[in-house]
Amino acid sequence: MAELADRIIENIVRLEVKLLASQARLQAETDPEALHDLRTTVRRLRSLLRPLRGLPGVVQLEMAASQVGSYTTPWRDLEVLAAYLQAHDQPLLAARRREQLAGIYPAVAESVQLAQLLMIVDVFPRFLRAAQREGMLRGLRQRIENVLDKQWKTLEKALNDPGHDRHRVRLLIKRVRYGAEAYPQLNDLSALVLRRLKEAQQALGEWHDAWQWLVQAEQQADLQPCVEQWRAALVRGEKRADRALVKLSAACFQ
Repeated sequence: MAELADRIIENIVRLEVKLLASQARLQAETDPEALHDLRTTVRRLRSLLRPLRGLPGVVQLEMAASQVGSYTTPWRDLEVLAAYLQAHDQPLLAARRREQLAGIYPAVAESVQLAQLLMIVDVFPRFLRAAQREGMLRGLRQRIENVLDKQWKTLEKALNDPGHDRHRVRLLIKRVRYGAEAYPQLNDLSALVLRRLKEAQQALGEWHDAWQWLVQAEQQADLQPCVEQWRAALVRGEKRADRALVKLSAACFQ
């Protein structure tokens, strides 16, 4: 149990370092991937925390991470759209979106949400050590394994549902994949299944982008020139995502 607690704390510290690095990159506006990396790190932190619910400090840390995710989602969506428009011969539309991002990266770096997350993640290892001394980590391995198993069974059920909601399946895949990566020593997913999870997540992500942009086009008139290609991309994305899910199901039941 002590070894497992050590590994969790090591992961927390590693993720804290990544958060601080992303914050510095956002502040300096050094590269276009800083916001994406910040959000990915927050997502991995939440995956690490999910099986620890009930332990001291977890609720507060989860809430702080959730707030950073919610705060940064619109800006990341705008980043992705601007990059797409630039890559698909719509430089003026892309430039308008980049203008909306002006000053956003330093603002995220200095935000109350990120400051709160960094403050709590910094002290969380002490909460975990205190819980360990009080005997609150007894049965932790089994608890984590139960959570990971439940996440996997929920995804399996969704995959077996002919009328599955792609949005929900995409979120379930993320949860299973990042949970497995957070606790590699406790998951028994094969390399093939992990690869299929990543492929399905990517395919569903592309489909989701097209769907989301079509929704935005209903509110933003200047996006109308892109509507037809997004409708076509949505259809292609649905087919690609469905093929990826079939491959994932096949890998699961080998």
